[in-house]
Amino acid sequence: MPGRTPHLQPPPPPPRELPRVMFWRLRRNPLRRRSDLAQAWIGLGLILAVLAATPLALFLVGDAAHRHYARTAQHQTATRHHTTAVLVEDARSHPEPGSAEARQTLYPTKVRFTDPQGRTHTAHADAQPALPRGTTLRVWADTDGELTDPPLSPDQIRSRAMGSALIAVLGVHVAAAAAYGTVHRVIRHHNLVAWEAAWAATAPRWTTSP
Repeated sequence: MPGRTPHLQPPPPPPRELPRVMFWRLRRNPLRRRSDLAQAWIGLGLILAVLAATPLALFLVGDAAHRHYARTAQHQTATRHHTTAVLVEDARSHPEPGSAEARQTLYPTKVRFTDPQGRTHTAHADAQPALPRGTTLRVWADTDGELTDPPLSPDQIRSRAMGSALIAVLGVHVAAAAAYGTVHRVIRHHNLVAWEAAWAATAPRWTTSP
C-alpha cells in the first residue's frame, strides 16, 4: 500500500556470531560481573567434562554390564534345562478360534515334566488355545523343578549391556545439567542479594521528599 512503511525485521546474526551469543559471559563488557564470568567458566568446564565422561561411561559401564550378563547367562545355562512337558488338562479355548488373536494368545495350562534326577513335577506353562490333554511342550525348568525362562541369548546380553551403557550416559548428562542448574540458582541468589544491597544504598539518592 502506498505511503505505508514496511515492517522490517532485524536480520539474524551470522553463524560466526552464534558462539559469541552463547558465551556472552566470557566477553569483556562493562556490565559483566565476576559471577557471570564464574558461571561461564563453570558451564564450559561441565561441557568439557561431559564430552570426556560420555565415551568413558559408555565403555566402562557397557563392558561391566556385558560381563555381568554373560556370567548370568552361564549360571542360567548351568542351572536350567530344556525338557518336554505333557499337558495334564485341555488348554482353554479361545472365543474366536482361527483368528490372528487366537494364534498369538497363550493360556496357562497344567503340565507334568521330569527333571534330570528323575523326579516328576507339575506346573503351569503357556500353551496355545484348545490343545488337548497329552500334548507335549518344550519348556525350561530350573534345579528346583520350577518352570523358568531360557538362559539369556547373546543378543539379549548385548541389548542389556547397551541399555545399561546408554543409561549411564544419560546419567552423566543429567548430573551435569543438575550441577549447572544448582550453580545457576546459587549465583542468581547471590546476584539478587547484591542487587538488593546496592539498591538499599542507592535508593535514598533517587527518592525525593514531598
